[in-house]
Amino acid sequence: MKKINAVSLIVLTSIFIVAFANHSFFNNVGNVYHFTLGNSGFLFSLAISLTSLIALLFILISSKYTTKAVLIFALMISSVTSYFMDEYGVVIDDKMIQNTIETDLGEALDLFSFKLFLYFLFLGLLPSLIIYKINIVYESWAVELKTKLMSAGICLLIMVSSVLTFGDFYASFFREHKPLRFFTNPTYLVYSAGKYTNQVFKVSKSAMIPIGLDARIPVEDTGRKLVVLVVGETARADRFSLNGYERETNPLLKKEDVISFTNFYSCGTSTATSVPCMFSFLTREEYDNTKGSTYTNLLDVLKIANVNILWRDNNSGSKGVTQRVPYEQFNSPSINTICDIECRDEGMLVGLQEYIDEHKTGNIFIVLHQMGNHGPAYYKRYPESHEIFQPVCKTNHLEQCSPNEINNAYDNAIRYTDYFLKKTIDLLKSNSNQFETAMFYVSDHGESLGEHGLYLHGMPYFMAPKVQKHVPAIMWFGHSSQIDKNAIKDKAGRVLSHDNVFHTVLGTMGVESKIYRKNLDFLTDERDES
Repeated sequence: MKKINAVSLIVLTSIFIVAFANHSFFNNVGNVYHFTLGNSGFLFSLAISLTSLIALLFILISSKYTTKAVLIFALMISSVTSYFMDEYGVVIDDKMIQNTIETDLGEALDLFSFKLFLYFLFLGLLPSLIIYKINIVYESWAVELKTKLMSAGICLLIMVSSVLTFGDFYASFFREHKPLRFFTNPTYLVYSAGKYTNQVFKVSKSAMIPIGLDARIPVEDTGRKLVVLVVGETARADRFSLNGYERETNPLLKKEDVISFTNFYSCGTSTATSVPCMFSFLTREEYDNTKGSTYTNLLDVLKIANVNILWRDNNSGSKGVTQRVPYEQFNSPSINTICDIECRDEGMLVGLQEYIDEHKTGNIFIVLHQMGNHGPAYYKRYPESHEIFQPVCKTNHLEQCSPNEINNAYDNAIRYTDYFLKKTIDLLKSNSNQFETAMFYVSDHGESLGEHGLYLHGMPYFMAPKVQKHVPAIMWFGHSSQIDKNAIKDKAGRVLSHDNVFHTVLGTMGVESKIYRKNLDFLTDERDES
């Protein structure tokens, strides 16, 4: 195998990554800066600058003993990142990294495809094998240091020269089109990984701060309450016929006296952010992973008030919410009795009546975390008997399916949620003589189904399309409830969000605490006075 010096290998690898693993970046740039003779120099300089930046990073972190490892790792990770950005239009930021780390094996396998293998083979594995077999020539440490410093200086000079030469273009690129940088591969991934690592380090060093230590249910409030909160997964509000969708996706719920909140928005665009955020007393503007992990949450406040709590999960976990309360994982046939190609959400209802009967005193709060509409394998999210809309996309390779097939599979999963919520309501109805009963359903985030070339979810919140943030939210109250349902229905179209969940649940459960903010409880009239 031909010999080569380290800097030359780094430059060649950087050119390869920019040329073959940055299609999404240049495609998005082209959508903003349409190619003309006037901006052709700027577009070319972007490619040169990105190559120089990647090469500079490699030069700074490589050494005689790490150059090959650094380049091989970069190729491997860039190939996978390129696939997901090209196929689904996603951005790999710190929240996406967190979501990836916290996902379970079943969800991860849904994302694998033959096309991903081809990306990994041709953009990652094969060039890595070439690098592995190449003989790198090293000089003395003094010569190597001089070469690295000169090479780093040249990279910096190229980038500075590009900015100075095309200053007007770069001014708009950095100031007005910040999201374009999110698609650079692997530089933004490296930045996001560092940001996520820093957050994890901060959380590990932080002491837990308890909230709501004064929480109590007044002694005069003697009526027992049974409330079920269903945390939906990847459901978008515009696919619920209760909200005006032309397809009948809620045939069972429309027969129930439910209230659908048509302007409800998520805290994030991924489960890893939205679930802990909706159980936090912090608003979306206040919340981040570090702050959210610093304070105790809604379940802890309910526990202080002596509420009986149970969380059942058919998803990939509670994202840290249930660390101090009873938790049951239902995505395995060993505990979920209703499974076929995967375990079904309705299996979480099995045995709940026995749990309710066992608790003779106190209020009961149950959380059911759905598998819901988690993609891209939407066809797996419902039993075959619920496949009403046809034909459906029967693969996780969404690029192989027509928009109609994707939408049919997704809508079938929504209908299965309709069925699951109806069964939950039936369970509560059977207990309405002993309890004041209520069900609250809200999805964690929405989903892109190919609109504007985007699929799945997880885009940075400020640039995410509405369909990833606008989520369905539904409430049902038993006949013994003291809630004025007609008054709530009259205002069901007001703008609400996950910010309201914490305080609305406390209000529904009758819990008093200084942490409770009545203006964020959307079942009270105080919200209109804030």
